[in-house]
Amino acid sequence: MVLDSGSTDNTLEIAASLGAIVQTSPDWKGFGIQKNRVLALATSEWVLSIDADERVTPQLQAEIRAVLENPAFDIYSFPRLSSYCGQFIYYSGWYPDRVIRLFRRHSARFSDDLVHERIMASSEVGRLKGQLLHESFRNLEAVLDKTNRYSTAGALSLLNKGKTGSLGKALGHGLWAFLRTYFLRLGFMDGRLGLVLAISNAEGTYYRYLKLWLLQQCSGQKPPAL
Repeated sequence: MVLDSGSTDNTLEIAASLGAIVQTSPDWKGFGIQKNRVLALATSEWVLSIDADERVTPQLQAEIRAVLENPAFDIYSFPRLSSYCGQFIYYSGWYPDRVIRLFRRHSARFSDDLVHERIMASSEVGRLKGQLLHESFRNLEAVLDKTNRYSTAGALSLLNKGKTGSLGKALGHGLWAFLRTYFLRLGFMDGRLGLVLAISNAEGTYYRYLKLWLLQQCSGQKPPAL
């Protein structure tokens, strides 16, 4: 099942040719709402939710097939291993990054967050060992692009929740994001790219609170598009 939000390449044709049921939804309202929309279109008993930049490993595939034959839980999580500019990241707070992605259709739903949506479980969660691979950022250009888009979405989400921003908060939260990623979460163990990742985390957090502050300063203007 694929719910497309206005792609301009051959996504729809490729997905359909591989047997996917394809639907379109042009009015983008955020990741959480969009995923709940596609969840409502699903008809099978079990749902496996993955993003376009994620891959199910053979080990995880076999484990999923095994548990579906005799499920002990209605909801399952598994570790996600993400890559950053071509390197898998095992520290920096990125691993094991256990995510809930396999569940009976009526046992869970996504939060309505604009960005960083999560699955809200209604029962105990089983734990699988197989890894989900996540090609998070292929190169620095992708890092910068996603940092810009996600900081905008994050600022809008904070604004909708009644949060306030300031230049001081932007600097403070950005500094804390770097210290937490590089030192507390052992980002230095990821080598040089661990430092790059910590800096980009700090930048994303700084821009999120800076954009929140500027949105409040320009509250009479229309918020920027996601």
